[in-house]
Amino acid sequence: MEKLRVIFMGTPEFAVPSLAALADKAEIICVVTQPDRPKGRGHKLLPPPVKIFAQENNLPIIQPAKVKNTEVVEQLAALKPDLIVVVAFGQILSQKILDIPRFGCINVHASLLPKYRGAAPIEWAIINGETVTGITTMQMNAGLDTGDILLKSEVQIGAEMILPELRERLMTVGADLLLKTLYKLQMSELEPIKQDDSQSCYAPLIKKETGLIDWGKSAQELNNLIRGLYGGARAGKYKIWRSRVAEERIFLGIGEIKVNGGRFYVGTGEGVLEILEIQAPNAKKMTASEFLRGNKVGDGFWTSE
Repeated sequence: MEKLRVIFMGTPEFAVPSLAALADKAEIICVVTQPDRPKGRGHKLLPPPVKIFAQENNLPIIQPAKVKNTEVVEQLAALKPDLIVVVAFGQILSQKILDIPRFGCINVHASLLPKYRGAAPIEWAIINGETVTGITTMQMNAGLDTGDILLKSEVQIGAEMILPELRERLMTVGADLLLKTLYKLQMSELEPIKQDDSQSCYAPLIKKETGLIDWGKSAQELNNLIRGLYGGARAGKYKIWRSRVAEERIFLGIGEIKVNGGRFYVGTGEGVLEILEIQAPNAKKMTASEFLRGNKVGDGFWTSE
């Protein structure tokens, strides 16, 4: 079977397994990724993970600030790709780009479309308490994750699964489903399915305020938030990394704290949440028992300070 000439567009670590899988089965004629970004306290420019993989494997790279700029579109068109594959690229493709390849553009999306269209499907699936998510390969159109569905693969979300665990699982499933999609494409076995817009929901970008903990919500809701953001949930000046819904018979008011034998409980609008890992400002993440040994925390109420 002749190898397809493919342009790959992706940026974060999530996209790397798909690029690696594709590199073995197709001719990667160009890797398009986001520009290097400043990170850390020193604001040093760091390359995205996809660029690092491409450099290590001698793949040609471009990093346009805006992929829809005329000169970039012309550059991509001149490569005459059979297909463009997009995995967590981070920029919207114009119709002119979608029209370049003879087989169009295929996206690997981390949800079971039409649910969780948008930028943060993995996070919102956990935050919303879903028990099943997955990967969808989709024929891209000009809408936001609205193209025809090609293939799907389900992934279970365990009751205590956290964001990095689910993301890693979906990365692997995504790479495998991409290869299956390409095989069926070359064998003319794909049967695109229109999305049912009435079943859709949106997964917007995670913002700082998304992680603000409201103790008036239920323990289950807060536990889902903490699992889904993993380090992005905050109660006052503290980051809450891990938690669980307490099964013990403890009765606490909203925001009421109880410390018992190295364990750290907080009352919520419904049920009690046990804090398992916490991080104070300018300190490292630690278990609740480590935190309690080094900080004077007694029974009382959580403040916003």
